[in-house]
Order: sequence, then structure tokens, then C-alpha cells
Amino acid sequence: MTICEPPAIPDVHPALVGRFSPVGFDPTIEVSDDQIDTLLDAARHAPSAGNSQPWRFVVGRRGSDVHRRIVRHLARSSSQWAPSASVLFINLAHTTIEGTDDWEYSEFARYDLGQAVAHMTIQGLHLGLHAHQFRAFDRNGIAGEFGVPSHWEVTSMTAFGVSTHSAGEIRSAGTSRDRASRADVTWARA
Repeated sequence: MTICEPPAIPDVHPALVGRFSPVGFDPTIEVSDDQIDTLLDAARHAPSAGNSQPWRFVVGRRGSDVHRRIVRHLARSSSQWAPSASVLFINLAHTTIEGTDDWEYSEFARYDLGQAVAHMTIQGLHLGLHAHQFRAFDRNGIAGEFGVPSHWEVTSMTAFGVSTHSAGEIRSAGTSRDRASRADVTWARA
């Protein structure tokens, strides 16, 4: 086994530094089945509590029936830009035990889903696809549309595609690249 030595002063990976949430996607860019499979594989390889993998996805490629069914449940704000993305993912978390209303499946289900979506986001950048994660849609409408059982939660969506603008070029809610300082995000440090 080869052990990598970290650089003397490590830099944040350029993909992480340059990542942003576009609000304009090139409507001519198509994603392949292989690209979608790779995004799903990235999610499959994410860590989860007890390897429970409490995530599932509804995948709607632009122009498909699934995409049309997703788009009709978008909020006004996201309906302005999300439909032009190459593919929309609905992100689901397994929150309760089937047949119960309040027996938690895993207290980490939403956290684990977040890791899976983060893995897909970074994998998307490697494939040349930008991602915008969002919550501006009708959760109950989506659940009904796709027959999502009550022990699964429609948590968020991710739009993948090629951005038509650069970071900071378009100001819109949720697109700021401003970040809290290192000191602001650190509760305690020794």
C-alpha cells in the first residue's frame, strides 16, 4: 500500500474551490446513460451509518416523461432555470421504518443522503457537469407523482448540466460564492 504524503501547506482541491450553483444551463447539452450511471455510482460509494445507504433517486433526463413529471412540481423560482438542466435528480432519504409513523430508520439518513449528493456533485464536476442543489418544489406533489411511500422523504433535488455562465456572473438566491471565514465555522479548536 502506498501512503501519500500531504503537501506541506495543503490546498483545497480546485474542484471544491471553483464549484458554484448555476441558474442557467445549456439546453443543448445531453447527458448519456453512462454519465448518469457514473453519477449514481458516485452516490453508491458514499459513506453511510452502518452502510445503510438510506438514499434513492428519481432521475429525469431533459425531454423524458420523468423530467416532465418532475418539472410540473417545481416552484416558480426554480422553474425559471431548472428545466433546462440536462438531468434532474430527486433525492430521497429513508427516514422511518416501513409501517410506522415515528420509528426512525436512521438518525443519520439525511446526513448520509447529503454525503451521497455531495459525491455526485463532485463526480459531476469531473464529468464536466455543474450541479445546483435545491429545495424549491412541492415535496408532497413529487411524492404523490412518483408513489414515494411515507417511510421515504422527498428531501431535495439536484440539477446537473453545463452552466451557461460563470460563478458570480448572475446574482440569484442561493448562488453566492461568499463563504464564512475559517474562524466563523470553527466551534472549538486545539
